[in-house]
Amino acid sequence: MNGGRKQRISDAFGAAAARYDDHAGPQRLAAALVADLAQRQKPAGVERILEIGCGTGFLTRDIQARWPGVDLVVTDLSPAMLARAATGGLIAGTFLPMDGEAPAFEGEWFDLILSSLAFQWFDDLEGAIARLVGLLRPGGSLIFSTMGAGSFAGWRAAHAACGQEAGIAVYPSLDDLRAMLNGYDDAFAFDEDIALDCDGGRGLIAHLKGIGAVVPVGARQPLGAGELRRVMRAFDAAGGGDGYQLLFGRVTRSGA
Repeated sequence: MNGGRKQRISDAFGAAAARYDDHAGPQRLAAALVADLAQRQKPAGVERILEIGCGTGFLTRDIQARWPGVDLVVTDLSPAMLARAATGGLIAGTFLPMDGEAPAFEGEWFDLILSSLAFQWFDDLEGAIARLVGLLRPGGSLIFSTMGAGSFAGWRAAHAACGQEAGIAVYPSLDDLRAMLNGYDDAFAFDEDIALDCDGGRGLIAHLKGIGAVVPVGARQPLGAGELRRVMRAFDAAGGGDGYQLLFGRVTRSGA
């Protein structure tokens, strides 16, 4: 795993923690849907829950409301995000800085492992899913959302029109995710498209900066000012709108 890149991601999200909630409309929706799926999957008999990538706590607070008194372990790569989620006295749990694809646990611990829009930062999504499923008790479920290949299609197209390549990662398609889950006896995946009301290139950049999603994929360098202006003009000329393709997955461990 790329420790240097993970540290840059942690730093970027930490720097955005104070303003994150003001820019995170799609993130709120994704977290609510993960919580809904989890409650339908396992409404009772839940003793211990692990959350991966809590951010400022959208999903965390929903978990607390739906399963009061549960033994909740809340994790995030960014200590600053973790501290933000823990503020306000609304959540009782253990808060642990942790890279979700290198979990600090062994054995069958959890009835639910939940995550919303964190898995896209993993270096090895398929391997991480396998490791997390290994932490489930029999009958337990891993339920998550992550970014899909259709996300920010307009921004990618504007880069391509200018002979550039966007620094955003190439996310898996729904078929890719389903292929990763094919080896599990009880699993499914689906997607949801969410429009982003960014009102042009400046608004899209403000959104990405506001949520801390500013670390480019691989060793790609940011565009120069002139190149970025050309991409923004192309984006605006094409309508100035974009969106998220959200992928949702659920794996339930057999043996309940």
